[in-house]
Amino acid sequence: MKNSLEPFKNLVEAFNSLPGIGQKSALKLAYYIVTEGSFEGMKLSHAIEHAVESIRRCTKCHNLSEDELCAICSDPARDKSKICIVESAKDILTIEQAGQYDGLYYVLSDIDSFDLTHLRDALKGVEEVIFAFTPSVASDTMILYIESQLEDLNLNFTKIAQGVPTGISLENVDTLSLARAIEDRVSI
Repeated sequence: MKNSLEPFKNLVEAFNSLPGIGQKSALKLAYYIVTEGSFEGMKLSHAIEHAVESIRRCTKCHNLSEDELCAICSDPARDKSKICIVESAKDILTIEQAGQYDGLYYVLSDIDSFDLTHLRDALKGVEEVIFAFTPSVASDTMILYIESQLEDLNLNFTKIAQGVPTGISLENVDTLSLARAIEDRVSI
């Protein structure tokens, strides 16, 4: 008698392949879906299938979209004089949740990092380029490269501030953030 539970093992493996889901969580999710949550499992399966089939990249900014242009690029109320360059579409979701930014976005893809033609097209009518990259030497290098390739456009280049988060004691701040906070200090 064969008792390999191959479908269950495949489900655990599928959950485990997702970012942020470890072996224990994958096992817990798979067990729940199989034993108690068959309706939720089917609902999840349908939602995944529908999202994979209908979500694509905006042709202008590379954000996630159901249409050729995303909701942000299509919104006439957005400030078209500024564009925030991010590393991934997830970053757009994070910035939008903060509710402080009303301009456009551009997701820098691996292809764009060497050929900035598509980015140049997206910058038509833009006055300010804001870089919102994860702080690192590689990010700083990428910013300098992009600035040098676009210097003929006479744009104002800025990057998001980095430093000590509100309400966090200095002992809990990483050294890079603390160094940046000291370096980028402002007058009071």
